[in-house]
Amino acid sequence: MVAVANSDAEIQQYLTFMLAQEEYGVDILTVQELRGWEDTTPIPNTPTFVLGVINLRGVVIPIVDLRDRFGLEKIEYGPTTVVIIVKVLADGKERVLGIVVDAVSEVYDIAQKDMQPPPEMDGAISIDFVTGLATMNEKMVILLDINKLVTEGVLSNKSRTSPTADVVSD
Repeated sequence: MVAVANSDAEIQQYLTFMLAQEEYGVDILTVQELRGWEDTTPIPNTPTFVLGVINLRGVVIPIVDLRDRFGLEKIEYGPTTVVIIVKVLADGKERVLGIVVDAVSEVYDIAQKDMQPPPEMDGAISIDFVTGLATMNEKMVILLDINKLVTEGVLSNKSRTSPTADVVSD
């Protein structure tokens, strides 16, 4: 977490990206690198949103289609499609995986005081991985807790389409 001491609030940097004309952000310190789209090696019995794996400098990395993970319409990958390689903490271990997004947008400094809590959904929809909402340049940015997003549906047994799938990068 990038924090700057300030009399008003803690400031954190977020890398933002686009999915279906909506802007999302993740803590920049979870981001290892950005890569263009490349084909993956499919792995049997994984959820549909796990596209497969790539070999990144000798490490096997699962690749997750965030559009599919969020239940959004599939689109053709194009020149702006980006794979964001992130480090997450899952089951007490650091893991690395890639998330496929439509495009990378900006890096924003967002003060805690400028974040709004996620809306109450009364359990109708799981939004536990949404940490808050912030308005930046007249647009709403949905801030994600990448650790929760990934561990509650990708690196755990709680996946949407395959209850027995357990994808790991070790």
